[in-house]
Amino acid sequence: MIDTLQIKVTETSNPRLAETEFKDIPFGKIFTDHMFMADFEDGEWKNLQILPYGPIPMSPAISALHYGQAIFEGMKAYRLPNGDISVFRANKNFERFNISADRIAMPTIPEEIFMQAISALINIDKGWVPTQENYSLYLRPVMFATDSSLGVRASDTYKFVLLATPTGPYYTKALKVKIETKYTRANEGGVGYAKTAGNYARSLYPFAEAQKEGFDQLIWTDSATHTLVEESGAANVMFVLDGKLITAAVSETILNGVTRDTIIALAKDKGITVEERKVTVAEIIEGAKNGKLTEAFAVGTAATVTQIGEIGYEGELYKLSDASTRTVSTSLAKELNDIRNGLAEDRFGWNWIV
Repeated sequence: MIDTLQIKVTETSNPRLAETEFKDIPFGKIFTDHMFMADFEDGEWKNLQILPYGPIPMSPAISALHYGQAIFEGMKAYRLPNGDISVFRANKNFERFNISADRIAMPTIPEEIFMQAISALINIDKGWVPTQENYSLYLRPVMFATDSSLGVRASDTYKFVLLATPTGPYYTKALKVKIETKYTRANEGGVGYAKTAGNYARSLYPFAEAQKEGFDQLIWTDSATHTLVEESGAANVMFVLDGKLITAAVSETILNGVTRDTIIALAKDKGITVEERKVTVAEIIEGAKNGKLTEAFAVGTAATVTQIGEIGYEGELYKLSDASTRTVSTSLAKELNDIRNGLAEDRFGWNWIV
């Protein structure tokens, strides 16, 4: 690992922690006092530094703005009962970050830089890690192309930045979702499995249209036939159908979610039958009609485990069982929260103490 002394530290002269109200803090709008930044130039990462959070000067011609070379990740840090600060499964986010970088023709980042960036930022801004129940410090690593010239090609220079924002629950109620059969999030041979900015940009218009119809989110379907369930909004989606936990198998069009992987591991450990396979819209709707679909929920870093209460499809609305009967998802969510908050044994070794 790189010694943190090799990371230049410039502390803010205007700390904002004391004046920040943590109660009901909105997601992603209040940032900590500092950020980490590094530059990729001449084939190597350099200029590793912690500096005050703020604007980054850049040319309006940078490649990221014109050709979309931008990727990011999302992870959370928690304050444990003994005062330690833990980042949940950061190694998985590191692995996926480089998978995304490789797909978008960007340089990968060494593990020691990625992990030491997290450690250095949290240590200087540790007072920003919330103590309230269901709150955490959300970490956002992002990399973008910085060549200041036009021309469709991979950039030669890049910037890696790590931001941190304290946050509470992303969703506070069960979702009303629409199964989307016109627009698509991803297609075969594309970048659906990468956490790249363009994937989210293409989802914004369909999401806005669904909101006009009174929906909170979408369930995306495959681009070829619109008969297979893929993801839910910016999260993976799972169902309890006929007593089994089912979810779409990871593929070129489905993000390999860290929370998804975690829930599956916990479910298998509990002896719950898990099926990772093609999930059809038809079986979900039929299950909603005959009562065999007892639970549906989104899983993701921001969403954690968020219940789906209603599913809209072809003009019909299907209401699922009351949240009080959802024993599978609620028990898995509780165990996940207990582990990452240090309230239960971390038998999988998921918590990284910084």
